[in-house]
Parts: sequence; C-alpha cells; structure tokens
Amino acid sequence: MRYIGGAVGGGIVRCDGQEIGRATYDFDSFFNASVGITSSGEIRLSPAVLRGVFGHRVVQLLTDDGRLLNLTFTDKELRLESDAAHVDVTGDIPPATPSRRH
Repeated sequence: MRYIGGAVGGGIVRCDGQEIGRATYDFDSFFNASVGITSSGEIRLSPAVLRGVFGHRVVQLLTDDGRLLNLTFTDKELRLESDAAHVDVTGDIPPATPSRRH
C-alpha cells in the first residue's frame, strides 16, 4: 500500500437522498495494487446533524467541486457532542495532494 496524499474541502451531506447540512472533510488516499485507490478520513459537521446521520447506511457528501462521495462510518459509537467522525470513502474520490503527514 502506498500513500498518495490528502484532500480537504467542504460540501453538503446527504442522507437517504435528503440534504442534511454542510460539512468539511479531511481525507487521506492510498494506492493498493489489488484494489486500486482507497480513501478514508474525517468529516466535521454540527453535533446535532452528525448524531442524525451517524450509522445510516446511505450517507453521501456532495463536495463543493461536484464530486459525489459515499461515506461509511467506521466508529461503533459517536461521542456525545462530537462534531467529527471517521469515515471510509468511495465514489468520485478527490485528487490527492502530497501531505505533510507522510
């Protein structure tokens, strides 16, 4: 597995096809020869909105640059009043830029 880079930005979270609220994201992408590009990271939105979508099966992020991303929550529980959650990302993954973290 090879680190490709990170992508940050904002967009609108959708749950079951309904626009729910504005979010920001910070994703890291990797290349694995057997599966291709994978991405995961953090989304941030208001605690009330996050509680409302956490654990739903059909959660998407429409990024400000028009990419539609499918989000899968990786945590089993959401901390009370948390405004962030870790997600795995599929779909039209944003292009990664080299990161200072790797």
